[in-house]
Amino acid sequence: MTQAQDHGRDQNRAKIRLYVDVDLDEGNVVGLAASQAHYLRSVLRLNSGDDVALFNGRHGEWRARIDGIGKGWASLKLLAQSLTQIPEPDVWLLFAPIKRGRVDYLVQKATELGVGALLPTITRRTVVERINLVRLGTTAVEAAEQCRRISVPELHAVRPLDKVLESWPVDRRLLFCDEAGGPNPVEALGRTEPGPWAILIGPEGGFEPGETETLRALPFVVPMSLGPRILRTETAAVVALGLWQALAGDNCP
Repeated sequence: MTQAQDHGRDQNRAKIRLYVDVDLDEGNVVGLAASQAHYLRSVLRLNSGDDVALFNGRHGEWRARIDGIGKGWASLKLLAQSLTQIPEPDVWLLFAPIKRGRVDYLVQKATELGVGALLPTITRRTVVERINLVRLGTTAVEAAEQCRRISVPELHAVRPLDKVLESWPVDRRLLFCDEAGGPNPVEALGRTEPGPWAILIGPEGGFEPGETETLRALPFVVPMSLGPRILRTETAAVVALGLWQALAGDNCP
């Protein structure tokens, strides 16, 4: 299917979108979770015959019609595919866990900016070492539904930085956002070939000198400066992802 055809079908996409973890194909009937059924019936006041868009991250987006709905349940019949599945930019985000509210914001914005995987990573100066992965998964799903993404980023378990680096795929470059300084974004991202990437954001107290030394010695690490000001973790994540998307991702001209 061409981009023009996809664009034409995009005009007919339903405005209400839901993520479901089931296979999508024409004629299938999909049962919703109780929370999703409650959202359609009690919050949006939808009824049988109304259209909803469904996506699962594998089979594109589908226009579905509410076949039946009641308290705690809803069934939808798939009518037609409104958008084919396309790959997201291959970029991961490694971030030091931060307090609730701020980490929710980080996950929400990272999802909107097209991150493929979220990796909460413990560094030596990380203060918050436990986060609610179930809640963050829900945040990522809601952000994907809102921003018209047709996939949801993969959410990894919390791991120490040294363990993450031990098993690092050598073909994936790691953009190290170093508050101690480094090349500017154009220099850092403009000197490499296209391919899989990841971005590393540290904790509020920054990286310890030993961590910085270890990172800079690794062949797949690309240091980058985010400027002269000290940024909060969630701010740095948004800035770094925006720069990467503009210079190397799907916003790149």
